[in-house]
Amino acid sequence: MTLSNKIRIDIISDVVCPWCIIGYKRLEHAMKELGVENKFELVWNPFELNPTMSLDGEDAVSYLAHKYTMSVEQVKSTQATITKNGSELGFTFNYYDGMKTVNTRNAHILLDVAKEFGKQTELKMRLFSAHFTEKKDISNRHTLGELVQSIGLDKDLFLAKLDDESARMKVQEAEEYWHKQNISAVPTMIFNNELIMNGAYPVETYQKVLTELLEKRLKKSYM
Repeated sequence: MTLSNKIRIDIISDVVCPWCIIGYKRLEHAMKELGVENKFELVWNPFELNPTMSLDGEDAVSYLAHKYTMSVEQVKSTQATITKNGSELGFTFNYYDGMKTVNTRNAHILLDVAKEFGKQTELKMRLFSAHFTEKKDISNRHTLGELVQSIGLDKDLFLAKLDDESARMKVQEAEEYWHKQNISAVPTMIFNNELIMNGAYPVETYQKVLTELLEKRLKKSYM
């Protein structure tokens, strides 16, 4: 239980993971359809799919083909499937020639800081949209500053955190913690510190989980 008395949902994810935004959007749809958005607290936790990625990034199609032992055609077919899934949820995937897979450590540092201001989910959505929809380089400091500013946060304060070694270590330690918990793929959602779900599930599955958690909470309140 959180201090706000909401049921906590930890989401371990990376901002360059398409299935992470699909999973979140399905969860969001489930909460909205049930009308229970105010009963849950989302906490985004860092996970880097490509922790050794250079600051220059790499061509996304070539990198993914090599990483997952796929052909270029298979990668593009997967991207088409992802695009269709996103469209059904109101999210636009805008894959394009020359798109890069980038380093996301700085993005995770800013997300951790945004949590202190109650703006973590809002920044997460801006990062997803910037990368997948708006063709922006979310490893670039100037771009990150613009995204932070666009949701009403102090750009200078946030960018200063990128040079703060303790802020960098905090994210690294968080990532190491999840690896030690055997989290090796994202998205991973942990509901109320008890139920772990790996992957992006259908809206109906999330609705069932949310309903069961609320019913369990209600029963406890009468005990």
